[in-house]
Amino acid sequence: MKQINIDLDNLKDEGLDSVSGMERRAFMKIGLAITGLFAGGKLLSVISNVEEAFASESDFVEQYPYRPHYSMMIRQGLCIDCERCVEACRETNEVPDYGYRTRVLRQRVTDAIGRQREFIPILCNHCNEPSCTRACPTKATYKDKTTGIVMMDRKKCIGCKMCILACPYEARYFNEEAHAIDKCNFCWDTRLSKGKKLTACANVCPTGTRMFGDISDPDNVVYKMVHQIEKQVWVLRPEAGTKPNVFYSKATRSSPWELRRQPEER
Repeated sequence: MKQINIDLDNLKDEGLDSVSGMERRAFMKIGLAITGLFAGGKLLSVISNVEEAFASESDFVEQYPYRPHYSMMIRQGLCIDCERCVEACRETNEVPDYGYRTRVLRQRVTDAIGRQREFIPILCNHCNEPSCTRACPTKATYKDKTTGIVMMDRKKCIGCKMCILACPYEARYFNEEAHAIDKCNFCWDTRLSKGKKLTACANVCPTGTRMFGDISDPDNVVYKMVHQIEKQVWVLRPEAGTKPNVFYSKATRSSPWELRRQPEER
């Protein structure tokens, strides 16, 4: 195996100090607070102030530099924990049993009135300012210049796991067979690059929890959901400064808008 020489003394500090091991472990245990803010999520839509309601005016999606700019809206109130999304992801992307590209966190709020269990799908946030790409010493993980998808080049990966430490969302794992880090890439190689419009997880979701699309297109469902003012919209770990492209809302089954699903692909 050819040795890769890395000049550690001249590597740029990419902010790993801001993501401690304790903080990352705590993130996975926090769950969804009953207030509707998950892990300190910042509201991007403010119902009471129309002028500040649009996500395009926030720090996180003020620009859409990619065409298409792939994003996902997760309407977590609709998630029933069927895990069809996880199964579809494993089958489509050949994810081993010990690995994951997406997961569903479970939160129980015993003092809540009515429904006491909540399910929170999580995956790579394909951030506009990803800390993982800056932390990688070999540039094995990078942001695609056209779509903005955060990718992995297994041939360049040396398995140092620096990107795992840098990711605020626990969205990566070490693939033992490939001897490289693996993560969600919005099914780019298995679906999108082959003409499919939806990721595997969005395609099989029976409740429309996961809505996938192009946030740079005003006619796209994801753009409309992020910019609407009827429901609060937030991102995970905004304090990390990564500008995520996965958004969350507290949707329920109370309106035709929230019940809408994307057409399933075959």
